[in-house]
Amino acid sequence: MITLDKLDDRYWPGALGLYRQAFPEGKPESILISMFRKRIAYLHVTCDERGVAAMAITGQVAQGKLLLIDYLAVREDSRGQGIGQALLGEIKNWAAGELSADGLLIEVEYGKTPEDVSRLRFWQRCGFVLTEYVHKYIWVPEPYQAMYFPLAPDPDIPSDGRKLFKYISDYHGKSFRGES
Repeated sequence: MITLDKLDDRYWPGALGLYRQAFPEGKPESILISMFRKRIAYLHVTCDERGVAAMAITGQVAQGKLLLIDYLAVREDSRGQGIGQALLGEIKNWAAGELSADGLLIEVEYGKTPEDVSRLRFWQRCGFVLTEYVHKYIWVPEPYQAMYFPLAPDPDIPSDGRKLFKYISDYHGKSFRGES
């Protein structure tokens, strides 16, 4: 895994292509670039002979205690081979070591489509704990739930989804606000 706190021409084009394929309605590229300029995001990539095989964009929340996985995607032809779980394992190790984070945080779609269920199961297989609270954003139609993964032996992670969504919403707010 390669982790960057600023974008470069070696990995960003491949990561952006994968991001666009997996999240066609995700944040615009200008917002993603701004997140790195503001130094609120990290890019994690795993590469193979064909280029970027998996990517993730993360950012610290809760005064740095938690690492939010904003996006994680695996190239379509590489899915089902454990690459996503391997990337997530590397992110866990990096967050625990480099950041001394208490845990990881993710938001997942609250839905019953096969894609929603598949994503939820992926995160559960990776050890993430689902919270009960269902969050409804005003700017996107899908509701979401928070999930967390403890990294520390006695982590300071709220199990209340409302509190976790405060962290997530604050991060998204920083992402879309003008330069800091």
